[in-house]
Amino acid sequence: MASSASDEIVPGIDIASVDKALSSTRVVRRRLDFDRPIDEQVLLDCIDIAEQAPTGGNQGSRRWIIVTDQQVKDKLAALYLEAAGQWMIESAEKIAGTGHPQEKVMASAAYLAEHLAEAPAIVIPTIIGEHDGSGRPGLFDSVIQSVWSFSVALRARGLGSAYTTAILGKRKELADLLGVPPGITMIAMLPVGWTKGTEFREAPRLPAREVTFYDTYGRTWVEGPSDPHRHADGPGAFVEVDVKAAPEFLWPYVSDISFSADYSDEFKGARWGDEVTQPAVGARFIGANNNEFLGDWEIDCFLNRYDENRTFGWVSSDADNPGAQWWFDTSPIAGATRLRFSVRIGPGPSGLTMAIANMPDKEPRIIERRIQGLTANMTRVVNGIKQAAEGDAAAGRSERSGTATKPPLH
Repeated sequence: MASSASDEIVPGIDIASVDKALSSTRVVRRRLDFDRPIDEQVLLDCIDIAEQAPTGGNQGSRRWIIVTDQQVKDKLAALYLEAAGQWMIESAEKIAGTGHPQEKVMASAAYLAEHLAEAPAIVIPTIIGEHDGSGRPGLFDSVIQSVWSFSVALRARGLGSAYTTAILGKRKELADLLGVPPGITMIAMLPVGWTKGTEFREAPRLPAREVTFYDTYGRTWVEGPSDPHRHADGPGAFVEVDVKAAPEFLWPYVSDISFSADYSDEFKGARWGDEVTQPAVGARFIGANNNEFLGDWEIDCFLNRYDENRTFGWVSSDADNPGAQWWFDTSPIAGATRLRFSVRIGPGPSGLTMAIANMPDKEPRIIERRIQGLTANMTRVVNGIKQAAEGDAAAGRSERSGTATKPPLH
C-alpha cells in the first residue's frame, strides 16, 4: 500500500510493512494449515503485542485462554456446531452453486465449522468484568482492539486466524467447559494456524474519500475541503439505506430515470433522447427541474455508469465537464442490499456556480444550502425505493409493473 509520507517518519518503523500487515490481515478459514504445529511461544509473543493495545483506565484486565488439548478442542467444536455451525453447513449446502452473494462466505464458514477441532490452537480472549448493557463505553472497548492487534501480529509471523463469536450463544456451556468463573466475559473464539501461503489480497473497500466526512455526516469532498469551503473542492454527499430485498428488486427503480420525481421537490421527471434505443453508457436523457430561485429548466444528462443490478449513474449538462454527477450503487450484504445514492457537484458550471458568481462572499453558505437540499431529496428517494422494493420482494414480484427501465423505441 502506497504511503503519501516518508517511510522513515518514526525511526525503526517501516511504514510499508506496517501498512501491508494491516491491510492484508484477513479472516482465514480454508487456508489454515491444520497439519503444522504451532510453537506456543509464537502465540505468547503475539499476546504480548496484543497486550500493548489501549485499555480503559489503563487497567490490565484482559485474560487469554489457549486451547491445544484435543479433547477440549473436540468439545469446543461440538458446542460451535450446536450454536451455529450446523446451520452454517446446511445454509452453505442450500445455496451452493446458486450464485448467491453469500455463497462463498457461507461455504468458508461451513468449512471452519466442520474442521474447527483440527485447528492447532484455539484462542479465547476474555476480560475481567461483565457488560452492564447500558450502551456506554465499557468492556468491549478495552478488548476488541487487542484482539485485532493479536490477529495482525499473527499475520506478520505467517499465521492466520478467524474471529468468531457464534459460540457465545452457548456461553454458559462454554464457561463450564473452560472453567471460566462468574465475572469474566468471553469475547470471541479464534482458531489459529499457519497459513497455506502468505499472500493475501486487500479486500474491496470504498476509498477514504467516499466514506470520510468533514464536520457533518454524509458530506464528501473530491479535494480539501478548503476553509472556507469552495466549489472547486468538489463538494458532494451520499445517503444510504439497507433494503431487505435482493439487488434485482431495486434495479427497476434505480434505473427508472423518472422515479425520483415522486420524492424530490426539485426534479420533475425525465425523458430519453429521441436517438436512444436502450440504456447504456453514453445514452442521453433530458431532466425537467424546478427551483424557487432558478425557476423551470431542462438539462441534458448522460449515463456514465451502467452495470445491471449494481450501479446506475449520470452526469449533467456536459459529459466531459459536468455540472454535477449522480449515481446509485447496490451492494449485497447479509440478508439485504445496501443502497447508496451519491452526488458530486462540479467540476463544470451549473446554477450553483451562477449563484456563487453573483454572491462570491457567500460561497460556503450557498454550497451548504445546496447540499442540504439535495441530501433531503436523496433521502426521500432511497426511502421510496426501499419501500417499493421490499414490497415487491414480499409479494414475490421480480419486476415492477410499468417500470420504464428501457427507453421507448423510436
